[in-house]
Amino acid sequence: MTLAQLRVLVAVADHGGFTAAAEQLGMSQPAVSRAVATLERELGGALFVRHRDGIALTEAGRRALARARAALRHLDLMRADVAAATGSITGELRLASLPSATGTLVARLLRAFTDRYPQVRVRLFEGVDDDIREWLRRGAAEVGVVTLPAPGFHTAHLSTHDMVAVLPAGHPLAGRRAVRLPDLAGRPFILTTAGCRPLIMGAAQAAGADLEVAYEASGPAAILEMVAAGLGVSIVPTLGLPADLPSVVTRPLEPAMTRSLALAVPSLSDCAPTARAFLDELAAFAV
Repeated sequence: MTLAQLRVLVAVADHGGFTAAAEQLGMSQPAVSRAVATLERELGGALFVRHRDGIALTEAGRRALARARAALRHLDLMRADVAAATGSITGELRLASLPSATGTLVARLLRAFTDRYPQVRVRLFEGVDDDIREWLRRGAAEVGVVTLPAPGFHTAHLSTHDMVAVLPAGHPLAGRRAVRLPDLAGRPFILTTAGCRPLIMGAAQAAGADLEVAYEASGPAAILEMVAAGLGVSIVPTLGLPADLPSVVTRPLEPAMTRSLALAVPSLSDCAPTARAFLDELAAFAV
């Protein structure tokens, strides 16, 4: 068994097929297939099942994939630790971010980090809060932007910002200075499926407001479009809201509701030197 075989296993699982994995690894498709077949013979069981729509991991494959990820992660950590011990931060930083935070919060921090550590390769990818937490747990990302609270993770505060009610232009509540959660009860509500969901539902329950969830959407852009179309009202964070909102108005909530974001790592004592350096960069910004 070789590290190359483990990297092929992870690539095939992550990219959903042999051809896509081959493109990502810079290998030929037959070479990827041979590597998987050799690994299956060495382990004594099938790792993937082939079907008409593609491939899927077997139970043995799921277990092997978890071990392969851990082995590759520890190898990367070993290399990075040795480099850090000699005074150099090298390697790769896999950073997961919420779409609303990438341009508004992460970009400036990332620029300062890459200026300080130009030898570090950064892979930035985006997802909703649940995705990012799962990527952190299984080692697909070293650092992620998450909504607080985030039990089970070491976190460093990144930003706190207001939540606002979003209403179609001309809505009866649009003329008010502020909107209370009970005002939104009894009206079609568009609920986010992202990290703000527990915050919104918890605040509504505390206020005794029974929100009538008519639709669900993952991102602020989709929610704004649905509100503009008159499908309902919603609550979204101010972070990342476009300056121009045609057909939509926002109103402060009363009492105020805020969302806090943080950079998270699974463990500070066991994180990669690149991840620790990125957290240190955030601390330098806060000074």
